[in-house]
Amino acid sequence: MTTRPLTIEQLARQPIEAIIPHRGSMLLLDAIDTFADCTLSAFARVDPHAWYADAAGAMPAWIGIEVMAQAIAAHIALVAMRGGGRARHGVLLGSRSYQALQPVFQSGARLRIHVSELLRSDAGHSAYECTIDDGETRCAEAVIKVFQPPDFQSFIEGSIST
Repeated sequence: MTTRPLTIEQLARQPIEAIIPHRGSMLLLDAIDTFADCTLSAFARVDPHAWYADAAGAMPAWIGIEVMAQAIAAHIALVAMRGGGRARHGVLLGSRSYQALQPVFQSGARLRIHVSELLRSDAGHSAYECTIDDGETRCAEAVIKVFQPPDFQSFIEGSIST
């Protein structure tokens, strides 16, 4: 019996744990909202009891770059899954332009993260334009660069030994 590939809608409606490898307190995304060839929108709730929460239960805005990186990981994974494969492990290379438009994301806020692929190379380099919104309010924006090395283990071992 042949299994049909999942549709874009079915892929996006999977539990977030089936899409990205983050677990426990490091899993910051809650769910995928929309997914397309070059874009993805996801949700994250600011947990007032999480490890990152300040005295008011807010998330420091600097964690937004990790929230964006997890949305990028979800996009890359869903693109790979749509093709019948799995995403290679990757790393966040950085951002030249992460701009937090407020110092924290408020306790209990339901953030919407949007990522849009700007470029993807066969060598594994990608760049994404990213935003985080709380309702109609823009909270953060960035262009983030990521890398998926062909041999992740060798890449990591080479990074540690140098």
